[in-house]
Amino acid sequence: MSDLATKPDLDSNLEKHRVELTGYCYRMLGSAFEAEDAVQDTLVRAWRSYDRFEGRSSLRSWLYRIATNVCLDMLNAGNRRARPMDLSSPQTQATAVLNTLPEITWLEPVPDGRVLPATADPADMAVAKESVRLAFVAALQHLPSKQRAVLILREVLAWKASEVAELLDTSVASVNSALQRARATLAANEIRESDAADPLDADQQKLLERYVAAFEGYDMDQLTALLHEDATLSMPPFDLWLHGPADIRAWHLNQGIGCKGSRLVPTVANGLPAFGQYRISEPGDGHDPWALQVLEISGGKIVGLNAFLDTERWFPLFGLPEHLDAEPDQS
Repeated sequence: MSDLATKPDLDSNLEKHRVELTGYCYRMLGSAFEAEDAVQDTLVRAWRSYDRFEGRSSLRSWLYRIATNVCLDMLNAGNRRARPMDLSSPQTQATAVLNTLPEITWLEPVPDGRVLPATADPADMAVAKESVRLAFVAALQHLPSKQRAVLILREVLAWKASEVAELLDTSVASVNSALQRARATLAANEIRESDAADPLDADQQKLLERYVAAFEGYDMDQLTALLHEDATLSMPPFDLWLHGPADIRAWHLNQGIGCKGSRLVPTVANGLPAFGQYRISEPGDGHDPWALQVLEISGGKIVGLNAFLDTERWFPLFGLPEHLDAEPDQS
């Protein structure tokens, strides 16, 4: 093709694949921002080399081949995204030390709309949401990069082994072997279960309503009652994490007491219920961003409280307000 400008529909045809490619790259890289960079690079490469695309595969397959190569190149740098629970043992509230690690260390949250294509099939959507849960994406980071690609393509996107082999320029036997090893690694890591929560069922909605009431009222007895006995609290970019209701309660009443008086604005992240947390502003004229809270729920209890503190990155990405005005005096 001599003149790409003669293909006015090319941009729109490429753009149709942006969300699903972002979901794929997010699972591969564990970073919302790196995933968007990878997809942009993929689409630019596709646009520039479209004259060499001879239609021997579908446009979608060709884009996944490019995206895979982009991600593998990015992963060659050796960085593996993680959660605090992957890097250290839990601390206790009494001895907790806040160490900050670089941004590239951490698994990042992502808005559902950026990575989950619309589908009319509830079963397909359930699989898609399951595959972007924080715990699942964190487990993927333990896999070598090519095993990671094979597992995502085969188990999440339901590609045939022959299709994956063609994409990776390898054999079906190699694909099947990589998939077997990837499954074994995930099984050994024991991915923590959390219930699907988008849309919420009636019990989950009540649980979240109780959580909001307890957190905004700073009633730690009520909040503790909502926690599973194995609940965890993490706060990237700090490597600190706490385990169990007693230490989580103690944290909020001691080092975390500044959260008293916070307000919560609901959103959704990684197929999980989430909230923008706003603490009382220094001038006292409303509330300012403090954390993106992502909650993991299982069996009617909260099993994970994940507070991502870099609000300058997260709040714009999730479309959360920059400030909450003071509520009118009801007296």
